[in-house]
Amino acid sequence: MILVTGATGTVGREVARLLAPGRPLRILTRRPELATFQGPDVTVVRGGFTDPESLHRALTGVRAAFLVTNQVGEEDDARFIDAARACGVRHLVKLSAAAVEDPEADDLITRWQRENERTVRESGLAWTLLRPRSFMSNTLSWAPAIRSEGVVRALHGESANACVDPRDIAEVAVHALTQDGQEGRVHALSGPEPVTALEQTAVLSKVLGRPLRFEELGPERARSALLDRYPEVIAEALLHSAGRQRAGAKARVNSAVPALLGRPARTFDTWAADHAQAFA
Repeated sequence: MILVTGATGTVGREVARLLAPGRPLRILTRRPELATFQGPDVTVVRGGFTDPESLHRALTGVRAAFLVTNQVGEEDDARFIDAARACGVRHLVKLSAAAVEDPEADDLITRWQRENERTVRESGLAWTLLRPRSFMSNTLSWAPAIRSEGVVRALHGESANACVDPRDIAEVAVHALTQDGQEGRVHALSGPEPVTALEQTAVLSKVLGRPLRFEELGPERARSALLDRYPEVIAEALLHSAGRQRAGAKARVNSAVPALLGRPARTFDTWAADHAQAFA
């Protein structure tokens, strides 16, 4: 039995979709109505990391688990690991982030992710760490302005990021959950090339068949936009991350996706073509 957390999110949803048709699968989610995966042996447990009873129900009989946490500052990884250890889980595949290996990344989010990795490594369980670059799907935040104004607004539009298709991350996660020899491995995951927001705008324009305009956000406008969506500490962490990207820290391409999957990593062009309807 494999357990997937985060199954209604960007990567976890793809992991569950890939596993559901052919393997015993259990899903832990606060919103079971969104977990509509089809398979002969799929069960859904309502609950979350702060509910010990639901963790026990979800983890009993599980061999391997895909762990996704996103509440910055919370100890959800530790709670999950305590329950997993008690239930006899053998292998954790943890979704982390590429920034943890960058010594210049010292923002709140990255420090929290590093602590989570330490908790996983010291758990006494077998583990695999996935460290992806930014998700190509982050550009979905541009969709409302593209639909209504034909414009993309972003900070540091000429800075490059070797962003990765979440479907590639999910396929690597499934590989780590189901194949031997993945224990103790760290996979840095990127797309096949660095791409800028200006270049992504041009790709989306081509896919949609209409002109799009790129508008550079200055630091203050970017900060204001982030504060409309996040607490100040998170907004500042994201601005710090954008500054690292501007300095070139996120442009490196890694080989893990092709090495593990036996094919090239998906390009942003492919991702955009497959998700054009979201921007139309």
